[in-house]
Amino acid sequence: MCGIAGYLAPGEKTAHFDETLSAMADALRHRGPDDGGLWYDAEKGVGLAHRRLAILDLSGAGHQPMHAASGRYVLAFNGEIYNFRELQRELAELGHCFRGHSDTEVMLAAFDAWGVAAALSRFTGMFAFALWDRQRDMLYLARDRAGEKPLYYGWCGGSFLFSSELKALRRHPDWHGGVDPFSLHLLLRYTYLPAPHCIHPGVYKLPAGSLLTLSRGGASGSERIIPYWSLLETLHRAEPFTGNDPEALQVLDAALSRAVKRQMVADVPLGAFLSGGIDSSTVVALMQAQSAQPVKTFTIGFHEKGYDEAAQARAVARHLGTEHTELYVTDREALEVIPQLPRLYDEPFADSSQIPTFLLARLARSQVTVSLSGDGGDELFGGYRRYALIERHWRRISCLPAALRRAALRGVEPALSLVEGALGRLPGKRPDLARLRRLARLAAAGSVPELNELLTCYDRWAGEATGYTALPVLPKANRELWEAHPKVLEHLMLLDFQRYLPDDILVKVDRAAMAVSLETRIPLLDPEVIELSWRLPRHFKWRDGEGKWLLRQVLYQYLPRHLVDRPKSGFGIPVGHWLKGPLREWGESLLSEAALQHSGLLVPGPIRRTWQEHVTGAQDRTFELWPVLMFQAWLLEGSSGNGG
Repeated sequence: MCGIAGYLAPGEKTAHFDETLSAMADALRHRGPDDGGLWYDAEKGVGLAHRRLAILDLSGAGHQPMHAASGRYVLAFNGEIYNFRELQRELAELGHCFRGHSDTEVMLAAFDAWGVAAALSRFTGMFAFALWDRQRDMLYLARDRAGEKPLYYGWCGGSFLFSSELKALRRHPDWHGGVDPFSLHLLLRYTYLPAPHCIHPGVYKLPAGSLLTLSRGGASGSERIIPYWSLLETLHRAEPFTGNDPEALQVLDAALSRAVKRQMVADVPLGAFLSGGIDSSTVVALMQAQSAQPVKTFTIGFHEKGYDEAAQARAVARHLGTEHTELYVTDREALEVIPQLPRLYDEPFADSSQIPTFLLARLARSQVTVSLSGDGGDELFGGYRRYALIERHWRRISCLPAALRRAALRGVEPALSLVEGALGRLPGKRPDLARLRRLARLAAAGSVPELNELLTCYDRWAGEATGYTALPVLPKANRELWEAHPKVLEHLMLLDFQRYLPDDILVKVDRAAMAVSLETRIPLLDPEVIELSWRLPRHFKWRDGEGKWLLRQVLYQYLPRHLVDRPKSGFGIPVGHWLKGPLREWGESLLSEAALQHSGLLVPGPIRRTWQEHVTGAQDRTFELWPVLMFQAWLLEGSSGNGG
């Protein structure tokens, strides 16, 4: 796991490459504390910077940026290619020689042998890389299939900048910063920023599974982005699994075991996060089954009732025989993380489980350099409870024509407005008209993706808080996806795999772990596992009223049922409670009238009312307020020279 950065200034010779690239690399030192390197061609206006967290081939033979043996390519690479040894054997048969045993060297030989796009299709791993083709004067940027590793890019002045994190881009002399109001609206709508959007105007996230190309003579807008892998295309090509339950169990167990084995290869200490849930327990069980020594496992606990999973993780670890470490976190320790969040995440990010994720990563880093994680199971095997909720709701409302339901909504809205106006003049507690309005809107949903948007995002709140209402209720891409895949469960899983997983879950894990120089690996996102999960019919994912049915059957082979069958509790913290207590002063400072007016991007009135509703206990408004607080905290960090 590493950090990469660089830039291309087409059509002009650029001075001070050493100084600029060094500054960009230094901003990423936390991603790669073991080594750093620069390469540039001032004549052609291109430079690459790299910070290394040494995992494979700890010698100098793994130093980057690395040159291909042919001299044609220069590569700065972040991530791991898990099948590099198989590729190395294949390339050796073609006559390629290797001076070390790093996956970076194998990648370069693969580009020489097969070309960039063809080599990409052969890589099994998590990665983001920048590759300069000295023969064609061409820059390539690429990101792995699921989006485990980040990559930002954008034009600033006459320079095309790219980096693993925004903080490196800010070190370039052409950096202009700013806040994109459309992206701020998206943040308050979703609590995260979906790719390709970024909080800064003119800067973007490279979508997962994409390859960007830019020639030396290119200008702003001339970069070309193509998907080299698409889950939809994979689905169209895949043959549905037709076996019975025992056959499906055998196939999934074997695929997961292979994925875990591939990801246990490292020249440094390795362990795993263990929450005691199905996904992390499955990963740890398969690790321990293939390890001669007890696997190091890590969990954190909270004393607050309803937020503690440490006892469950401890029971799983004891049964599997792992070397387990747990840490009970105090309120004070968790609260101390919050001021660090703007710096850790670089742009506003409002999944509050980022806090325990950082604490868990810090605990693991005290003993290991690599930790496997169980993320991805919900998106691949139907684990989220809302899938069943949306499916039931859609069955009820889709019996009536959408036009009729929308007409009813048009009648409900003015009626509720009249009632609201009348009640506003009367004393006493008011009924929850917002809830009635929301129910009416849900009933008028014209498709499953629209229903999902209404249930999972805060579109009205985003409009009120920003005054920006131009965003359509349903993005066009979602409508096209629904028309192509109208099965409810499968469609919802597709939506989450393409947006929520890469832009929330994987962002949370990458930034938290990299802040403490810990590499995380996610076996459930191995391409073989991804493709198998989508070949499995619905009844292998959702059965007997529960998701992840087949994944549970795999785990039953390693754990007794009483350790597997328990309610899903998530990975959260009592942030809503803290906002009314130890965080109240911090929240008030960020949500005061003056603080909200300072940027000119937020509407103070509705935010102040919502804050008062929350702190007085009238309503729990945690989910609406946390994105605003994270944006304000990020903005404040930027004003001190370190953030936006």
